[in-house]
Amino acid sequence: MDKIKFGTDGWRGIIAKDFTVNNVKRVAKATGDWALQQDPKAKILLGHDCRFAGDLFSQAAINVFCKLGIKVFFDKHFVTTPMISLGAQKLECEIGVIITASHNPPSYNGYKLKTKHGGPLIQKYISEVESMIPDSYETEYLTLQEWEQKGMLVFVDLESMYYEHTASYFDLEAINDSEMVIAFDAMYGAGQNIFPRIIPHADLLHCEHNPSFYGQAPEPIRKNLKELEVYLKEMKHVDVGFATDGDADRIGLFDGKGKFVDAHHIILLLVHILHKYKGLSGKVVIAFSVSDKVKKLCDLYNLPYQVTQIGFKNICEIMQRENVLVGGEESGGIAVAGHIPERDGIWDGLVIIEHLVKHEQTLPELIEEVYELVGKFSYNRDDLHLKEEQKLQIVQNCKNGVYKDFGGIPVSKVEDTDGYKFHLVDEETVMIRASGTEPVLRIYVEAATEDRVQIILETVKKTLLK
Repeated sequence: MDKIKFGTDGWRGIIAKDFTVNNVKRVAKATGDWALQQDPKAKILLGHDCRFAGDLFSQAAINVFCKLGIKVFFDKHFVTTPMISLGAQKLECEIGVIITASHNPPSYNGYKLKTKHGGPLIQKYISEVESMIPDSYETEYLTLQEWEQKGMLVFVDLESMYYEHTASYFDLEAINDSEMVIAFDAMYGAGQNIFPRIIPHADLLHCEHNPSFYGQAPEPIRKNLKELEVYLKEMKHVDVGFATDGDADRIGLFDGKGKFVDAHHIILLLVHILHKYKGLSGKVVIAFSVSDKVKKLCDLYNLPYQVTQIGFKNICEIMQRENVLVGGEESGGIAVAGHIPERDGIWDGLVIIEHLVKHEQTLPELIEEVYELVGKFSYNRDDLHLKEEQKLQIVQNCKNGVYKDFGGIPVSKVEDTDGYKFHLVDEETVMIRASGTEPVLRIYVEAATEDRVQIILETVKKTLLK
């Protein structure tokens, strides 16, 4: 039997090849056993997103949990990952499980673990769960109704719980009564119902259920959001456009003219809004791949700052024990003070939208405020799909200090917290890292302008692939 490993954000696998009912039962058995070790009266919250067979895999897990004597709370409809995290906290469940592969291509599904703290299970505990996964596990099959009749299964409405939580924090009346026009792209993901409920008059794209995502990985980065970009450029009447990924814990952002605003800028905007305008303070925690401009802003605002390895669970671990203002990743997964210690694309978008409404600003005006503090910059990422031996050789070359320059651009310093970040001249950086959830090598480049980023990106690819 294949060994099951959790990556930077849960266990992922190709449906029917790796991610099977039998393997879900194995992982569910370990999850249930671990939860019972923490609390003999442990409860588990379970949900799934819009992917293929989410209900089938959920039912397999329910049968395992209930057979172990664990009461299960379950939403029969698709839900977002933040809904599971919030629900685990509010329902005081030892573990929250969501069947999702997040931003991965449609052939994948996955299994994420959340805690009663409202965020991802930390690595120490994930390793404990992994060690408990049996080679196989079988259990009797009962219907959901039969488990409900036995008192082991409780149906819940996580979307309404999330909506009420959101409405208690944001001034939704002011947002919805304003003249601001918002375009929202759900990427066929789990945010497709809740966002129109929060902002009923938004322009909606891809807000229908399609588990194939029309063949597009539901990751809210610029190259995957061309339809939203074109819509914004053509329609002219929209002020802000934003998107969420398959399970709605990541955000993609555009201004009204169709200019993409990457996660580095979003993190800066959130720090700026929460500290300067809302008067909040706290540590800013970012993953290794995030721009050093965030550190520059923190220094200006006298905010403590910490860099972690890639994987939001590392940020969440700090959020559980310290006062964190913003915790974020380059991938668009960002958590903020005032909410659960969890990435939440919709929540992040609402923080920015509410600010723009209340202060009668445009998004470009807000970005310019940040640029005045840290300077203008651009950032891009390219994912190289390589043979495993080629990918490993490049990583080994980085480790061995082979790359002294990229096409004549000298390297001044290298950091290796998680992957390899090469510092060049004029605050330009190149980062190289193998993905923890997909078979790709990622290249990240930061420079002053978009054109300069592309020049460096192409130069780096030529250097790596020659």
